[in-house]
Formats: sequence, structure tokens, C-alpha cells
Amino acid sequence: MTYQPPLPPPPPPPAKPRNNARTIIIVIAVVVVLCCIGGIIGGIVFFRTVQTQTGPAEAAATAYVDDIMAERYSAAYGRLCGKLKGRLAEAEYTRVQSAQMKISSYEIVGTSVTTRNTTVTATVSMRMVQAETGAEFTQGIFLLKEGGQWRPCE
Repeated sequence: MTYQPPLPPPPPPPAKPRNNARTIIIVIAVVVVLCCIGGIIGGIVFFRTVQTQTGPAEAAATAYVDDIMAERYSAAYGRLCGKLKGRLAEAEYTRVQSAQMKISSYEIVGTSVTTRNTTVTATVSMRMVQAETGAEFTQGIFLLKEGGQWRPCE
């Protein structure tokens, strides 16, 4: 018998081809999920930023209108900006306000805040109902940020 060297081991079976389509779908799904999470977080931050800008202006306009509705004209006058107070005496303001038609209810329908140079202003739009007639109308309350406080102005 002649010597025969051992046979080399059989080659390993061929590797399965990678499923590139599956990998691509997983990567796309991860990217979409991350974009959705980023969009949600961005929306929350944007909403909170808008609220911090418009919330105090809306509160000042609401307090002013509440004073007028309750016929607390002295308190409403105290909320006015310095420019208006300088041009209009409290007695004149009270006379004009008491002659106006009374408001029975209102709701805020929009608010915009604007900054120009160092002047910050806001307009709060309110849908109001006249007490005597029930007629609805929209009124814009213009506010000026004065000394860190929102004040009704021209």
C-alpha cells in the first residue's frame, strides 16, 4: 500500500449573502423614529416659548378687561401705560369708560408679540359680547411692555 496523505478538509459552505434590504429598512426606521422624536421635542419647546411670550400679555389684557367689566375704572386706569396716563386724566378716562356699552363676556382669539429695537409690544384680540344687545365684536387690546410689565396702551 502506498501512502496517501490525508485529504484536505472540505471547504466551508459558502456564506449566506447578507440581506442588504433588511439592513436598509432597519436604518431607515431608526432615522424616522429619531426624526419624529426630534419633531415632538422641537414642538414642545416652540409651544413653551410661545406661551412664555404670549401668556403674560394675555393675562394683562384679561385683567384690564375684567376691571372694565366690573366697572373698576380706577384699577383699569392704573394698568395703563405711562404715555396714556400722561395724556388722559383718570376722571376723563372714567367718564369715557362709563359711557361705553357694557361687555358681558369675552374670549381671547389671538395674540401676537413683536419686538422692535428694544420696544416690546403685543396685541391681544378678543371676541366680546355687548351686554345690552348681545352683539359680538372683535377688539384688539394693544399692550406695551413697560418696566417689565404689560400695560394697555394706544
